[in-house]
Amino acid sequence: MYAILDIETTGGKFNEEGMTEIAIHKFDGHQIVDQFISLVNPERDIQEFVVKLTGINNKMLRNAPKFYEVAKRIIEITEGCTIIAHNANFDYRILRLEFKRLGYDFKRNTLCTVALSKKLIPESPSHSLGKLCRFVGIPMSDRHRANGDALATIQLFKLLLEKDVHKSIIQQSIKYADNRQEKQRLIKILDKLPEKQGVFYVHNEQGTIIFIGRGKNIKQETNKLFLKETPKAKKILKRVNDVSYEETGNVLFTRLKYHLELTRLKPKFNVIRKRKNADKNFNHDNLLIVDKGRGPEEHAVILIENNIVLGYTYTNLAFQENNLSILKSMLTPIESADLAKTIIKNYLLKNKVSKIVRLQIENNL
Repeated sequence: MYAILDIETTGGKFNEEGMTEIAIHKFDGHQIVDQFISLVNPERDIQEFVVKLTGINNKMLRNAPKFYEVAKRIIEITEGCTIIAHNANFDYRILRLEFKRLGYDFKRNTLCTVALSKKLIPESPSHSLGKLCRFVGIPMSDRHRANGDALATIQLFKLLLEKDVHKSIIQQSIKYADNRQEKQRLIKILDKLPEKQGVFYVHNEQGTIIFIGRGKNIKQETNKLFLKETPKAKKILKRVNDVSYEETGNVLFTRLKYHLELTRLKPKFNVIRKRKNADKNFNHDNLLIVDKGRGPEEHAVILIENNIVLGYTYTNLAFQENNLSILKSMLTPIESADLAKTIIKNYLLKNKVSKIVRLQIENNL
């Protein structure tokens, strides 16, 4: 069951508008089975440009019912229905705003005919209600009045129902009040993540990395982020489109990768704290730091030469670690060598790795 509606408002600042007119037609997929049409006294002035657009003025609304007087009827006629509107985000927001003023949490599933028409009538040069209706030959009357626009939306929705031949696009386009689509989307993201040590990258719709996280269990840490209720976490959740990751194999590599990537990428929602450079040298100028890798046969290796962190890599064979020329060819270079040195030094002061090899570096190397 659908509740196809249109709402007119006073205009004004976002979330300070008031409803001036509402038209709701209850549609069972074949015919209208109920309707409610009414002016509404918004108890605030209408913006002048809105008066010119709709023809509704303050005088017309003086004796109209206030919203609390029509609220029960709106709840009844939309009960069990998916709300349909052209730009449903606007109409649904106004409804929720008016009910919120009464202390009532109004929730309904919604479906937007703008979004639907873009999918099912992509050839239309415009998807505004007036131009779209002209494009497909739907007659309109009382433009910019609630009932006129609602009646046009009914005819448009009927056409969209016919065009959705596989009966899947409309169903997939419903925005559920319980956020089930959002939950399913996040579950889909989580399902592809491993329960392994590493670093993860949160991407927005454009592919930009907006947050970097880390932990012993990538999937678990990402899920924790999704469940947080902080303002920053909510902003990340609103923007997340995908999560990529890199397994690291051990805590040292996780820390190293995490902080180096923060410095290089500067994601919008990470707080990057400045770290002091290491004020003392390593105990030996030339070191090979070896720790466990991402799998049972793999080592994670960091090469330090002349007290400079040259880079890191993963090895599978002993001769790769024993032959410096081969090892150097495998290294991922490190841009922020001082930062890397600080991270490694601080880690080694409190933690152990598999082994540390002191190297004898010849001058010609």
